[in-house]
Amino acid sequence: METAALPLGLPRPERGDAARNRRHLLDVARQMVAESGVEHLTMDGLAERAGLGKGTVFRRFRTRAGIFHALLDEDEKAFQQSVLSGPPPLGPGADPVTRLIAFGRARIDFLFAHAAIARASLDANQSVPVGTATISQFHVRMLLGRADIGVPDLDTLAVQLTAALEAPILLYLHTPAGADTNRIRHLADGWQTLIERTCAALR
Repeated sequence: METAALPLGLPRPERGDAARNRRHLLDVARQMVAESGVEHLTMDGLAERAGLGKGTVFRRFRTRAGIFHALLDEDEKAFQQSVLSGPPPLGPGADPVTRLIAFGRARIDFLFAHAAIARASLDANQSVPVGTATISQFHVRMLLGRADIGVPDLDTLAVQLTAALEAPILLYLHTPAGADTNRIRHLADGWQTLIERTCAALR
């Protein structure tokens, strides 16, 4: 397992009953999204369907956007684990440039698959979070360092490359009717071309 690949951190431990309620609420929320779509999930509806009080849902998530943020966070952690310990080329075992290409392709697929949840996780009362790119940026920076491409300022290059992947751009490109498979393929192919040409030019 590649323990230094991503800064996962250690979550604060939950009480047993709080952890069970959280797990139950997220499972029910996923069921409701699968059945009716993101737009029909409400805090009141989730409380009723889960058989819990509205106060419990409010304390856990604070806002409707908080429900989707928690769902997205769970899937983000699963994605991170596939990068940390999954099979190559996404996981450890392939050369750094090949892993960069695989990471970008997988990240684009992930973000398009989660576009509706990602949109719903944005709180209209808050600015668009820029921190969503942090983990991808860290991983891209690590792989650039291992690729030994001869660039003194890899931090800036990692920021620029990560900007081609993360949610604000992909949410903007996502069509209201659903993800366009050709658009996904073109973005993935574009990422591969960007990485291949950048690394070849700088070596």
